[in-house]
Amino acid sequence: MSNRYSRQELFSPIGKKGQDRIRNKHVLIIGAGALGAGNAESLVRAGIGRLTIADRDYVESSNLQRQQLYTEQDVKNRLPKAIAAKKRLTQINSDVTIDALVMDVSVEEMEKLVRGVDVIIDATDNFDTRMIINDISQKYKTPWIYGACVGSYGLSYTFIPGKTPCLQCLLHTVPIGGLTCDTAGIISPTVQMVVAHQVTEALKILVEDDKVLLSKLVSFDLWKNDHTAINVDSLRRGTCTSCGNSPIYPYLHPDNQTKTAVLCGRDTVQIRPPRQTPRDLVTLADKLSKLGGKISQNDFLLSYSSGAIRMVVFKDGRVLIHGTKDVVEAKTLYHRYIE
Repeated sequence: MSNRYSRQELFSPIGKKGQDRIRNKHVLIIGAGALGAGNAESLVRAGIGRLTIADRDYVESSNLQRQQLYTEQDVKNRLPKAIAAKKRLTQINSDVTIDALVMDVSVEEMEKLVRGVDVIIDATDNFDTRMIINDISQKYKTPWIYGACVGSYGLSYTFIPGKTPCLQCLLHTVPIGGLTCDTAGIISPTVQMVVAHQVTEALKILVEDDKVLLSKLVSFDLWKNDHTAINVDSLRRGTCTSCGNSPIYPYLHPDNQTKTAVLCGRDTVQIRPPRQTPRDLVTLADKLSKLGGKISQNDFLLSYSSGAIRMVVFKDGRVLIHGTKDVVEAKTLYHRYIE
């Protein structure tokens, strides 16, 4: 297929020289859900040399509406998303080296995965992992591209260590957390729009055309026809513990990581957030009520059950996930329903 990338090479900012650079680069995608699948397919079609995909989940029927790499057969087989993604991606472009990793990515894993990577793409569903990515990015001077979407709303930003503010800087000022697909739903064009921003920025980095990187935080609401681009350069803080003058990379420290424990004899996993902060049980009850299921609460805790799922949330932030001893499954449920 000698003309496989001919149309991309005709695009002058890439050209044959840029295509050669893409072929010799390595991208790491954390998460193989909607954003991960979209980014992975676009990069594989673009001729990336090596792609590493890490994800802890498996394919479910509710994924098929927007996660473009997966099929009904993947759902029937309960294939891990990373494995199902590799199977499809290899059919699209067999020249690409694809590493599919079924794992819960935490600090130890990121320390290994980041080596030799040219850019990290965020396709996660929780801020625990994003903060780890942020600090790993700063520590190893590896660019990463943030992406998030819910409903018809999406966000994207490109973090360049030493040049842009980091995620911790933005979190002090810019509200970029909140609802999830499980609480507010999502339409597939929102995913595709975020993927378009992420892949375009990744290609700029891969062909080493840094001067045209978008230096603004992009947000949009497709349903409401809104689109904004915010200059956040001024938010970079010299005192930031992740990217400032004396960084200590706090989210790589054990004290700042979500902790899990399998409770002996109870078929239950306890999840404790990295910081003990009071949980607003009233707000959480309102969020969970939109999902259906049964909710009961008192002054100390909230209990939620839906089908086989049962969890108890305490005011200090601890959560008990009942009915499993699988830490990965428990953390998936925690990020889906609680965080």
